[in-house]
Amino acid sequence: MIKLIALDLDGTLTNSKKQMTPRTKAALQQAMSQGVRVVLASGRPTVGVWPLARELELDKLGGYILSYNGGCILDCATGKVLAQEVFPRELVAPVCEEARKAGAVALSYSSEGVITETPQDEYVQIECRTCGVPAIGVEDLSGAIQFDVNKILLTKDPDQMPHVEERMQQKFAGKLSIYKSTPFFLEIMPLGVEKAQSLAALLTILGLTAENLMACGDGWNDISMIKLAGLGVAMGNAVPQVKCVADWTTEDNDHDGVGLAVEKWVLGAQD
Repeated sequence: MIKLIALDLDGTLTNSKKQMTPRTKAALQQAMSQGVRVVLASGRPTVGVWPLARELELDKLGGYILSYNGGCILDCATGKVLAQEVFPRELVAPVCEEARKAGAVALSYSSEGVITETPQDEYVQIECRTCGVPAIGVEDLSGAIQFDVNKILLTKDPDQMPHVEERMQQKFAGKLSIYKSTPFFLEIMPLGVEKAQSLAALLTILGLTAENLMACGDGWNDISMIKLAGLGVAMGNAVPQVKCVADWTTEDNDHDGVGLAVEKWVLGAQD
């Protein structure tokens, strides 16, 4: 029986306008009224997930934010951080330097917004719009990070990102977890941090198993949680690698994909 629904946000829970469709919202709220819990599992920083969490009333109905691709798990009802992983301080400068050599733009997050040496970069601006926070320009990113961060994000044109990814994988193999979330975003995380690892920890906290989990996603960084889940759902707009590991493929994010999956597999609606 599904008791926990894990949802990626961009390209999954939200449509191309970065909004939940009414059908999807209604299906999720009906599921929560029946005792099913929802966890918003995103590469976004926590501040960028909260607006959707509040829209779903996770702070009232009970739910969780899994931000930074699993770097932080927050209980929405209590505001308590249940678990988090911090980026190794000694690797901040090497990652920023290697990104610079690769011609990629690096950014991270402060309590005020996105911090980067290149605030006007088009992909930095996409991240800011997605998270609803401003871009804050700094002269030296590694020098500006004098506090705990959960991840560093690299941006680059999609046709050049494979080179950046290969270079970072070779340089930091066995030291950091590195994977794409979109064709132009490369997530740099503490070693072992991914959505599946954090969801497994949350399942343990809740006294549940992977068989109780339905996970929906569309991107490369969703593969691990879709493989973990008892029911892994790929969006119709998912990359082929996600569809290959999923148990079922729903409609795309502009056609109530999440809502249809919840209706079919959680609420018991008929085809």
